[in-house]
Amino acid sequence: MKIEIEISDEVMGERLDQVAAAVSGATRGRVVAAIKKGLILVSGQPKKPGYRLKPGEVVSGRIEPTVESAPCAESLPLDILFEDDHIIVVNKPAGMVVHPAPGNPSKTLVNALLYHCPHLEHPGEKVPERAGIVHRLDKDTSGVLVAAKSRHAFDFLQKEFKQRRVVKQYLGLAIGNLKESSGRITLPIGRHPTKRKIMTVNTERARPAETLWRVLGRVDGYTLVDVALKTGRTHQIRVHFRALGFPLAGDTVYGFRRKKSIAVPRQMLHARTLGFRHPWSGQRVEFTAPLPMDMAGVLERLDILKPL
Repeated sequence: MKIEIEISDEVMGERLDQVAAAVSGATRGRVVAAIKKGLILVSGQPKKPGYRLKPGEVVSGRIEPTVESAPCAESLPLDILFEDDHIIVVNKPAGMVVHPAPGNPSKTLVNALLYHCPHLEHPGEKVPERAGIVHRLDKDTSGVLVAAKSRHAFDFLQKEFKQRRVVKQYLGLAIGNLKESSGRITLPIGRHPTKRKIMTVNTERARPAETLWRVLGRVDGYTLVDVALKTGRTHQIRVHFRALGFPLAGDTVYGFRRKKSIAVPRQMLHARTLGFRHPWSGQRVEFTAPLPMDMAGVLERLDILKPL
């Protein structure tokens, strides 16, 4: 993993290891190891991990990749909406990570899928932790997700997602009253220049992103919206609604701290419908996940829309 960043006034005085970790998204341990090996330099010179950076200096170098081990099968509950020899469609609960990653090595959807489908093929030996996964939902987003059970199904679905032939419909609760009844957001999305774990709009190297929304109900400073994704950028709905000034209720990453919101257990976002061509028959199929109890409870307290 290569990194290169010129130090601006905004990050002057920060530690070298902190900035390199933020830019790369790697753990502090991996970054410190790279600095000590001389793989990360400051304006061409080796420095200690705690070196305080100055404006105009350039941090550059690389971080060696970690050797990933194959995830283990775990007996975890799965809410299966559909399954055949080619695909499995599940209703992912909020709080479950899709695939193993640093900080979440187990109890993920992939671990559960490997237990339920012992012969699940993964897309390649270089990414064994993503067995069958062709798209993702954030940890605290609930709803429909499809996984491939064979290499053919994986390649087919990956192409469908890439060519934007998949219908992705979400239900979200935004803070504030959206004045229009519907709208379209086309702000490009990319990594935040210094906070590498989050996304932002109109940043350098941002990629096109398109979100369509339609109001389903309004009450007491909240708007319930039906959201359709035309692209699939990381955190797209959350980032776009923050950019509009109407962050999702319960979103602790992209919400505005100055805005008061009702007590909610997590970000109010649910992947309600997923439609795509079946990898074997070629026929269009569509699956819908019922609204989870936690989100239904919030909407019931607000009395924003009955019934859904």
